[in-house]
Amino acid sequence: MIKANQIFAGIEGEHNEFENAGILLQSIPYDGTSTWGKGADEGFGAFLDAAENMEIYDIETDSEVYKKGVHIIDPILEDASPEAMFESVYKNTKELLKANKFLTFFGGEHSISIGVIKAFYEAHPDITILQLDAHADLRAEYHGSPYNHACAVYDASKNTNLIQVGIRSMDTSEVPYMDKDKCYFAEDMYGHSGWMEDSISKMTDKVYITLDLDVFDPSIMPATGTPEPGGMLWNPMIQYLKKVFQQKNVLGFDIVELAPIEGLKAPQFLAAKLYYKMLSYKFVNS
Repeated sequence: MIKANQIFAGIEGEHNEFENAGILLQSIPYDGTSTWGKGADEGFGAFLDAAENMEIYDIETDSEVYKKGVHIIDPILEDASPEAMFESVYKNTKELLKANKFLTFFGGEHSISIGVIKAFYEAHPDITILQLDAHADLRAEYHGSPYNHACAVYDASKNTNLIQVGIRSMDTSEVPYMDKDKCYFAEDMYGHSGWMEDSISKMTDKVYITLDLDVFDPSIMPATGTPEPGGMLWNPMIQYLKKVFQQKNVLGFDIVELAPIEGLKAPQFLAAKLYYKMLSYKFVNS
């Protein structure tokens, strides 16, 4: 349920007003092409509810990043077709990039990222797209559309420096489009930390992160449309993200594919803590 006048972490104040906020947060609750588990269109409400109930002091960074101001802007509700959704998100993101704010987005399914990424790479041709995901999402089209969730980074693979991390499921049709030198499969990451620095060494200075929550193992994140065994756990993920934010200029990020499970609140709390942790890493020294 999308509510009016939403407030991040439930904390009212002038820091959240558009003019003062350093961070913009936009919900794109599109779930039109998901092919198995539905419910990602309900993810943002569950995420905000969890954020309102989390403690806002980040121990690791000794900071309270909410004070930077998180302004929640109007959601994009276009759902007439995948093409219409893409066009709406793309045009909207191009406008948001003019605001000189740190842009963050919350899905919806992973197809919402296609338009966001296109706007970012047009504004920053030297950008790296860091995809954290269980699935390769490299199909040129799926079910008759290039704007399907299974196509989330196909366009990025053609137009950006795409780094893929956590992949453990793909279709044979995607193999020709994958640069295996820049893909870190989950089974190769297990028990080894060298992949972190190796992947970061292949990034340009500017980075945009698209994070599908199914990159996590279903034991800690079952609330996704297509959970896959063998995923990442919490501490390795935040250790990696910390390194990325420290070493690179992260320009924005999206988090997608939270499909809440009735009676189980831990997954949305993970999503809220993850969002807050990423902001904490971004603004720790500012």
